[in-house]
Amino acid sequence: MAFFYRNEIMRRNKIVKLVLSGLFLALAFVLPFLTGQVPEIGNMLCPMHIPVILCGFICGWPYGCLIGFIAPILRSLILGMPPMFPKAICMAVELATYGFTAGLTYKLLPKKKGFIYLSLIISMLVGRAIWGGAMYLCLFTQGNAFTISAFVASAFTNAIPGIILQIILIPIIVMIYEKVSPHNK
Repeated sequence: MAFFYRNEIMRRNKIVKLVLSGLFLALAFVLPFLTGQVPEIGNMLCPMHIPVILCGFICGWPYGCLIGFIAPILRSLILGMPPMFPKAICMAVELATYGFTAGLTYKLLPKKKGFIYLSLIISMLVGRAIWGGAMYLCLFTQGNAFTISAFVASAFTNAIPGIILQIILIPIIVMIYEKVSPHNK
């Protein structure tokens, strides 16, 4: 009897993760519309990052990685934004890395508030590094250069509002989810 009960719980957890992943994908699709209304800071807020990182934290690294990869490609195919090459391709690799790293580090580190921040910061740094490498490769194949100063400007300087927003918002949402979710008890 315990075997069937455990299997039923695992099945329900999978369904919850699939539904939440769909929600995070929808948010990654829609949030750029909201921030795009303010062109000066719209891209600086990195609107697709938040739902993908949350997906990694809440649903786990496989879901975060998949949603992160799908979101910019799907958005590019349906809306033409971001342009497929090199932007959507590089964003797909970057966002997949965010979802993967956030989910994996959160799973491996102790379940304490400080480690939520550590997992977030690690995923933000690794994702930006992977994005820089992807941009370098994509631009190199076209005979263009991607300099360190262009990387720092795009990944950090121009993204400061988004970085701040992520550091404030994501841990709060994760902590609230931990408190209200029956799956974490």
